[in-house]
Amino acid sequence: MVRPEPVRVSTRCQAAPSTVTGIARNRTRVLLSEGSSLTAREHLTVLGPAGVEVDMVSAVAQPLGRFSRWCGRVIRVPAVAQDPFGYLKAVSEVIGAGQYDALLPTHEQAWLFAAGRPLLPTDAPLAVAPIEAFDRVQSKVSFCELLDELALPQPSWSVVTTVADVAAVGFPCWMKSTYSTAGRGVRFIDTRAVGEQAFVELAGSGEQVLVQQPAPGAYAQAAGLFSRGRLIAVHTSEQLGVGAGGSAAARIGVDHPEVRDHVARIGSHLRWHGGLTLDYLHVDGAPRYIECNPRTVEPGNAAASGVDLPQLTIAISRGDRLPAATVMGRSGQRTHSAMALMLGAAERTGRRGPALKALATALARRGSYRDSREVLTPLRADPLSALPIAITSLQVLARPNRVGDIAASAVRGYSVPPSSVARVRAAQG
Repeated sequence: MVRPEPVRVSTRCQAAPSTVTGIARNRTRVLLSEGSSLTAREHLTVLGPAGVEVDMVSAVAQPLGRFSRWCGRVIRVPAVAQDPFGYLKAVSEVIGAGQYDALLPTHEQAWLFAAGRPLLPTDAPLAVAPIEAFDRVQSKVSFCELLDELALPQPSWSVVTTVADVAAVGFPCWMKSTYSTAGRGVRFIDTRAVGEQAFVELAGSGEQVLVQQPAPGAYAQAAGLFSRGRLIAVHTSEQLGVGAGGSAAARIGVDHPEVRDHVARIGSHLRWHGGLTLDYLHVDGAPRYIECNPRTVEPGNAAASGVDLPQLTIAISRGDRLPAATVMGRSGQRTHSAMALMLGAAERTGRRGPALKALATALARRGSYRDSREVLTPLRADPLSALPIAITSLQVLARPNRVGDIAASAVRGYSVPPSSVARVRAAQG
């Protein structure tokens, strides 16, 4: 196991000159695997001000990331859900031209890239773990099994396979589909009737359904970055504001040494390569892990706290020299996303007033956001950010009780269903 060392400084990888078809260029240029997610958008707000040129592939014409001064080209590609082979072929052609220093998987495309690695150029500048490592963490059930194997703390859990199983799970509890993203496959269950209905919804594709018992504490995330099992960087942050699907729309950096040790242990065990994010509940820094995202998630707070995960991922992807000691984030830095906070308030209340109040408070940086940094749509630095805020505000005003539909529409722009990964794996024998 590699233990994080107490280095609390910002590491920014300097761009080495790159050569494209014999022409030298000094600016780093990267390609994002999609442009619709909050994570992709936060990559822009981290990389753009640092002078990195950012292009993205997208299955939709106007992804969220398009409305930024730091977005270069948006390259249309087939949707992964309908045509995973077409998506991989398009990405392979773009990255194979040698114009990019790194291909950054900003969402579950990391899983698809791992499964379809032979379909990409062998020298593609891409940091993803082998598909066998993804098999241990992409499935929520498999991740629970891994935690038990490593004797790491988590809430009590079980698997239900039939409606009849629901009666024995104990209420209240959380019920989760095996594969889901952006909180779309998670339900809070307080009665048998609610549980039976949730099971029918979540098991519709024939997957296992995970049941987790509640655990005390505040919701937090640990963002780790690995190079073939070695922990390069890690940052822990706690939720201060709730977005759609229960996401962390406002965060504060926290100092959780035990969590950092656990992240290093998991990554070393899996020989992980690339980003790995753990969700957990904690009481005074003592964690219980509830989920794993095998990728980098929303890197804004980490970057504000001194850990530039996108830049370090570029360094790993192209084989640059890496920091000798693990880079760790400072505690106390507050960040937020005004648009995500508005969506979270609308989802919780179903009303326009609380949603608009949440937006106005965050935009004005009042109250708990007084010393907080906007990491999704920074209007002063990136005026084009006003467009997605305005469009989303109008959608919320028109249908404040249908935020789930807005979020689901966005998720469709970047989600990677298990069936797409299965098709790619099956084609390779």
